[in-house]
Parts: sequence; structure tokens; C-alpha cells
Amino acid sequence: MWVGGQAFPYNTSHFLITSLDMPASSEVTLASPEQPCLGLMLKFDLRVLTELIVQGGMSLPRDRAVGMGMGIGTVTSLILRPFAHLLELLDEPDAIPVLAPLVQREIHYRLLRSDQASRLRQIVSVDGQGHRIAKAIDWLKLNYAMPFRIEELAARVQMSAPTFHHHFRQLTAMSPLQYQKWLRLNESKRLMLNEHLDVSSAAFKVGYESPSQFSREYGRLFGVPPRRDIAVLREQAKEASTPSA
Repeated sequence: MWVGGQAFPYNTSHFLITSLDMPASSEVTLASPEQPCLGLMLKFDLRVLTELIVQGGMSLPRDRAVGMGMGIGTVTSLILRPFAHLLELLDEPDAIPVLAPLVQREIHYRLLRSDQASRLRQIVSVDGQGHRIAKAIDWLKLNYAMPFRIEELAARVQMSAPTFHHHFRQLTAMSPLQYQKWLRLNESKRLMLNEHLDVSSAAFKVGYESPSQFSREYGRLFGVPPRRDIAVLREQAKEASTPSA
């Protein structure tokens, strides 16, 4: 996983954990038709994490500051075992509603005892900087097409503008304005590809006032102009759906 030019390599021996919805790109480095790359993602339940921290007598970190909102942990047999049990439930669908919550609770506990425990405890720390940045990101995701001022967004999450800007960049590897741009451009790509909007319509829809500026910034992010990018993606999808002789 690549975030802001920094690589986070993970495999069968290491897991990736993220506390924020971060702009990232993934790269598969080892796969074959015989051994394809298969991944599993689990969303944390903050209520379960909080309950386990209290029940286990685990203290929240005194230092509310946190580094980048992504890290690599070590896969152990204790962590792997409940994940295997969770997958085995696919062969026993009637038991999923009863047993899956119990297995997921064990996974949360094992991760709270892993080498990424401090990051998990930061996630549930309500007065931590990471929690406030997460709230700002939630606002940006809902209002990406709207213009905003750093000072106003910082005040929304009860932080000073310099502190907010510093921690936002530290956690996401980009500024709030860059994050908004990333949201806008990815949404515009979806609109053009899935809803067949033209370039200008997609640009205006996501908050751009100038289609030419939109095309320039789209090209910087994706490497090609929007019209050409969508044409290539549609052709690739068409070829993939056409049965071979």
C-alpha cells in the first residue's frame, strides 16, 4: 500500500491497519494464476474495542499525538486462528449470526494485544488528535463539493488552524485541501465511468468552476486526461467481459 509516496508492505506475515479513510494506492507484488492474491478486510467496531479496553484494564495512551494513520503489524498464530474460524463459518451459514460476533470480538481482543495495540487505543481515544482528524475527514467526505476554509474546519473539530493542519498532514500525508481534491477527482472518475457524465458535467458536479483546471488536476493525479482515461477504462472493461474463443 502506497500513501503519500511511503510504502507499507504487508503479506501473510504482516497485516495492515488504518485508523482513517486515507488516500492510497495498492500494488500486488506477488501473485500467479495458481496462487492468486487474496485479501481479507475487517472493519473495527469501536464499541467492542472500548468494551474490551475497559474489561481488560488497558489504559488509553497518555500521549494523544499519533503518527501516520496507517501501520504494519505482525501476524501471530493467536491472531490468525480466529480469522480462520471466521472464514470456516462460510461453510456453516446458519451459525454465522450467532458465532460470527463472538469470533470478531476475539479478533478485536487479539489485535488489542498485538504490536499495533497503541494505534487501536488511539482510535477510541475521544479526546485524541486522531479522533478529531477523523471527524474532519467525515465532514470532507460529505461536503467535498463545497469550498471551505481551514480555520472553519479546524474550529469544527475544536482545534487551532496550525495544529489541525499539522496533524492532518501527519496522519494522511497530505493537506486538507489536497485531501478534498483527491475526493473530488475520484468521485468525478466514478461519475464519468458509471453514470456516463461528460468531463464538464463531472467537473461542475464535484465542485470545480473551471473544466480546464479540472482536466489539469485530473491528469496530475491519474497520469492521463479524463476523457482518455475513461475511454481506456471502458475499453478494458469491454475486453474483460468479452468471452475468449
